[in-house]
Amino acid sequence: MNDAPWSYAFDWGDGSTQTAGSTTSQATPLTATHTYQTAGTYSVQVTVTDRDGASGVGAKSVTVSPAAATVTLVGAGTVASCSSSGDEATAAILDATPGTVFTLGDNVYPSGSLANYQNCYNPSWGRHKVRTAPALGNHEYDTSPTAADYFSYFGAAAGDPTKGYYSYDLGAWHIVALNSDVSMSAGSPQEQWLRADLAAHPQRCTLAYWHHPRFSSGSTHGSMAQAQPLWQALYDAGAEIVLSGHEHNYERFAPQTPGGALDLARGIREFVVGTGGGSGAYPFGTPIANSEVRITGVNGVLKLTLGDGSYSWQFIPVAGQTATDSGSGTCH
Repeated sequence: MNDAPWSYAFDWGDGSTQTAGSTTSQATPLTATHTYQTAGTYSVQVTVTDRDGASGVGAKSVTVSPAAATVTLVGAGTVASCSSSGDEATAAILDATPGTVFTLGDNVYPSGSLANYQNCYNPSWGRHKVRTAPALGNHEYDTSPTAADYFSYFGAAAGDPTKGYYSYDLGAWHIVALNSDVSMSAGSPQEQWLRADLAAHPQRCTLAYWHHPRFSSGSTHGSMAQAQPLWQALYDAGAEIVLSGHEHNYERFAPQTPGGALDLARGIREFVVGTGGGSGAYPFGTPIANSEVRITGVNGVLKLTLGDGSYSWQFIPVAGQTATDSGSGTCH
């Protein structure tokens, strides 16, 4: 027996206006959407009435979780120096920027000794030590084969001193700090740890950072192919962003595969941010594939605003400079 048409009404359980309509088909499922303004548990009811006035009611409990807070991640590599004040200018930007601070290695010049950290890094970027999640670079190993002074200065914030890599959650994002001065090869302890860490933290949005860039148009160091296995692990897990330093300049790339092919659907966007003020600028050579923006001779920091499913970036130059870069993207 056909009792069409049927009218229906969704009661969302939050006092909002019901969603109502009618249908003449039992073959096509009814769908409706609703946005809740407040987190909580709601009883959703749908009432269906046939042409003769007979009705039925179905109900389901729906739990709405609070949206993850938007968070800020800000920093650079090539940070402090015992012979210049460039780090004071970039630290002034941090003074006015709340959030978590990252470093991308080569955090103090001329070497990463404990004395240099205490006397040259600590007065500037050290003001933000309690909110810093650091990475280490090759200069951290200048005074010790184990970068002991770096771990002594940063303590637990630098992770296990036998590894130099660790991870943490920030808002809706999973963040991974890696060590490009130890083996990154496929099957290495670090690469295996990274794959296990990513599997244990399947957030939609993931960001990683380490010192040596997988891709760079810089003519002083350039790209580091040895980092490709780490990029592959991140790519396989659907990561969004990689940050690196080493080259003393700023460069942004379009989303890429581990091999450097443009991939707007699943690729990882890389930022090279070696502009913390610790040493002189490095030039660019011929731009490599997918390089979108290049800035050299200007110190500054990269500010990332990380939302639930989205991100935006801004390169903030030191006072008196105007070169900048900004944009936004969504998570895979």
